[in-house]
This record gives sequence, C-alpha cells and structure tokens, in this order.
Amino acid sequence: MAQNVAEQLVEMLIQAGVKRIYAVTGDSLNEVNDAVRRSDNRIQWVHVRHEEAGAYAAAAEAELNGIACCAGSSGPGHVHLINGLYDAHRSGAPVIAIASTCATWEFGTEYFQETNTIKLFDDCSHYNQIATTPKQLPRMLQAAIQNAITKKGVSVLGLPGDLTKMDADEGPTSTINYITTPVIRPQDDELQRLAQLINEHEKVTIFCGIGAAEAHDEVVALSKKINAPVGYSFRGKMGIQYDNPNEVGMTGLLGLPSGYHAMHEADLLVMLGTDFPYEQFMPTKCKIVQVDTKAERIGRRAKIDMGLCGDIKNTLAALLPMIDQKTDDDFLQSQLKFYGEVKDRMKAYLEDPGREDFIHPEYVAATIDKLAAHDAIFTVDTGMCCVWGARYIHATGQRKMLGSFNHGSMANAMPQAIGAALACPGRQVIAFAGDGGISMLLGDLATIAQYKLPVKIVIFNNRSLGMVKLEMQVAGMPDWQTDMQNPDFALIAQAMGIRGITVTEPDKVEQSLKEAFMHDGPVLLNVMTDPNALAMPPKVEFEQVKGMALSMSKLILDGNMGEVWDTIKANYKHIREVL
Repeated sequence: MAQNVAEQLVEMLIQAGVKRIYAVTGDSLNEVNDAVRRSDNRIQWVHVRHEEAGAYAAAAEAELNGIACCAGSSGPGHVHLINGLYDAHRSGAPVIAIASTCATWEFGTEYFQETNTIKLFDDCSHYNQIATTPKQLPRMLQAAIQNAITKKGVSVLGLPGDLTKMDADEGPTSTINYITTPVIRPQDDELQRLAQLINEHEKVTIFCGIGAAEAHDEVVALSKKINAPVGYSFRGKMGIQYDNPNEVGMTGLLGLPSGYHAMHEADLLVMLGTDFPYEQFMPTKCKIVQVDTKAERIGRRAKIDMGLCGDIKNTLAALLPMIDQKTDDDFLQSQLKFYGEVKDRMKAYLEDPGREDFIHPEYVAATIDKLAAHDAIFTVDTGMCCVWGARYIHATGQRKMLGSFNHGSMANAMPQAIGAALACPGRQVIAFAGDGGISMLLGDLATIAQYKLPVKIVIFNNRSLGMVKLEMQVAGMPDWQTDMQNPDFALIAQAMGIRGITVTEPDKVEQSLKEAFMHDGPVLLNVMTDPNALAMPPKVEFEQVKGMALSMSKLILDGNMGEVWDTIKANYKHIREVL
C-alpha cells in the first residue's frame, strides 16, 4: 500500500535515529500522530502537557543522544514551542521541530490559528521551510535533519494539515541522512606559532568550554606539560573537572574566585572551545589565544592576540609534540593553593546546615552530590539552582549536567529531566528546580506520572525569585515583587500520582534524599531553603577584598592604624568568608 506524507515523514524520522516525538496532538498534527501509532513501536509519541516542555525535553534528548524531535499544532502550538526551541538552538542541540499548520488553501487569509512559520521560527533555527507539495516534503525533511545534525541546532519543517493526507512522493533527492566527523585543526604553521607563544610564557592559564569536553585527556596532558591551571565554563565542567589535578574551578557569575584569579594573574590565557559570554570577567592585561571550531566567534568577547579554527581534541593532539616541558611550577602551585583555600571556605557552608525552614541550599546540593550515582544526569533551573549545581556537583567523567546555560530561561529543569529520563532509561536523573521555575510548567508533572519516569525533582524552595532578589539588592534596589507565596508542592505531586516529600528540618535532608533516590518511581522533594542564601560572583568577591587590601595598605603607609583596625572590624566576616 502506498504511503501518505505523514507516514513518509515518520519513516524518515525513524531512519534518522529519532526515537520519539514530544508533542500535544490536535488538528493538523493528527495524521502524524496516527502514523506514529501504526509504526510498530519504532517511534514513540510523548504526550506532554505544554509544547514548551516538549521542546525542552527534545533538547535534552538531543544533547544526550544526538537528535530529537518535537512538534506543535497550528498557531498556539507553534508559539508555545518557541522558548524551548530558542534554548535548544543556542545550546547547539540537534532538534527537528514539526510545525503543522492550516490547510494550504487557507494560507494568507488570516484563517483560524494561522501563523507564518517562516517568520515565527526564523531567529531560532538553522533550517526553516514549509512544504506545500508531496514532492517537497522528503527533500525538505532530509535537509532539515542534515542541517540540525551538521550545524548543531534547530531545524523547523512547516507541515500543512492537508499535505499529511496526500500520497507520498519520493522526490529526486536522498531521503537518508549522513553524519560526518571531519578532522578540523589549524595549519601546521599556525600550530607552530601557538606552540612558540606558549613556550615563551611562564604563567599560562587554560580555560575550557563545552567545545573541549571531548578533549579531556589532551587538556590534562597540555596542562601538565606547561604547568598551567585549568578553569572552565559551566557547560565545560562535566567534561573537564574530573581526574584533572590542575583544575581551579569556574569563573563567571556562578563561579569561584580561584577561576577568576587564575585567569587574571596569567600572562597568557589559552581559551579552548569556549564562547564565554561575560566580558567583564575576562582579563585585559594578558595575551589571549582562542581556539574554536566556529571561527566567526573568535574575538567577540575579548581582544584576542591569536585566533585559530579547530576542533580541540584534534588541535591539541597535533600541538602537544611541539610544546616544551616547563619546569617552573610556581604559578601553578600558587593557583592550586588559592583554589584549596576557596574549597575550604565552601566547606564552611556545610558545617552549619541551617535551621527549620531555612535549610542552607549549599548543604542540600552537597548532600545530593554525595548520594547521587556516578553516572547521574543533573538538570538545573536558571538562577540560584545553577549556582548550587555549579559549585557543589562534581564531575566523574560519566555524569552529565543540562541547563538553559545560553538562553537563560526559567522552568527548564523539570522538562529537561523528562527528555533525559526517556533518552537514558536506567540512569538516575535529578532535577534542581527553583520554586519559581517549577511553578511555570507545573502541569507537566502529569507527563512524568503518565510515563512513570523515575526522575527525582528537588525543589530549592526559598519562597522567592532568589537570583533576581540578589540582582536587585546588589544594584541598590529594594527587592520588590520577588517574594512568592507557594502552594504545597509535595501535595500537588501526590495529587498527580508522584511521591511528594516536604523537608523542613536540616537533619532530615540526607535521609529524605536517600529515600527519594531508592524509590522506584518519580519523587518530588520540596526542600524549604534559606531565602537569604547569597552567592556573590567571584569578580565581586575578589575585587572587593583586593580593593579593601589596597585601601588598608595606604592607611598603614600613612600611619592611620586606628582606621585600619576599624576597617578590619567592620568587614571581618566578609574578609574571612572570601579569603
């Protein structure tokens, strides 16, 4: 029997490796839904409650498994997809989005739920077309999949409802896809110039992003050869931190003073596979090298002295034989000593776990880190949850951490956990959810219950928009309209068929987490955390104390010891915490 267009679309998705479609069915999408039903379980339809959650789930699956698909029906479904697709696109997740729409003969008439998919998705996709004939569909879908895989991002295919019922046409081009892994590295003379630059400088710091995640061993080998401390971005952490004797932590808004310090004390900074966005954290008094597969990104965050295009693993493999072994490790040892002091200070937060309804979130995150599986997948909401995940969850070489790291949207952790659990059955999935984030897409707890996904959702319930509250306080504004009157999240979970636990006492945290992790099914832990827990960016901490020290030095030179003593007394607690 001849295929119709919907059946052809589903078959091509299966051939491309797509395992499921995250969507809310209806209207123009119903033929595709029915084709999935008749596919002999080779592909699954996941009925999410909100298309945004479906896009986030697909993005998580794509990051973990290489490709995923979501769909939205007609105008509202398209618009609901947008936020999750922006996140997927900015994260480089290969996601196919099927935007089914009204019948072709209704185009341009302001028909019910009509949207212009080309205009709507243009800014969050590499490929964005609408098929209006059966001959176009296979060509466009093949190109959409090829673009998503090759360029790492979103491809959108507009699909009119009447087209899905028509007889399929194979068309003149390929209907299968090609995954290529080319070797990309700088030319030999460029590598020699880079090697010469590294060999000439004694104080070298390496800073890695997600682009270096597959080059862990090469990064460690280079750091040992040149006695360089290694910092990393949040997205680079899971691939770089583990089994790395020279790592000094993150920098940036979520990072540590040690990562910031190592970059600013260097005379040469080597940036590998990172497009680190916060230029205010970048050093300005040292030479900087940037290596990236996307040459268009080079130099847009800092004044670069050398920019090279290359995959980090291939580039370092070719570079290492050209590098001289350095013998002086004074710079490295000083940075590692400072990092050790920073880690000791972080442990101080764990000695006091807090009090009733004011549990320290640092203690919760550290306890999760201690109890979580060696290959756990973590998802973290944007905001304070990112801070606790960044600072207290440690890499093992097998753990993964997903978040809205580039788009910076709230509400990502829970739907990403859905995608992670479906993509990697058998692996532990733990969501760090903020009370603000979980509130936005609360309905998709029902998706978790319906598909019996054993995700563990830990809500850091600080009764506020914590990061926004901190931003306003730092800016000298009253933190107005940041407080939240929350429902009992544990009771809501129970009403949806998920085990719900509320934790109000610090001494119940560890046992509650153990029970949650051992439970054969989904669990929501509603942990009442301290709303006053603060996480100052490392630049602020480091610069504050450095400025204070300079001021006191001047007072000492001027002989004003009384003022020095008053300054120390007034700032003792802060100085002790930072140093």
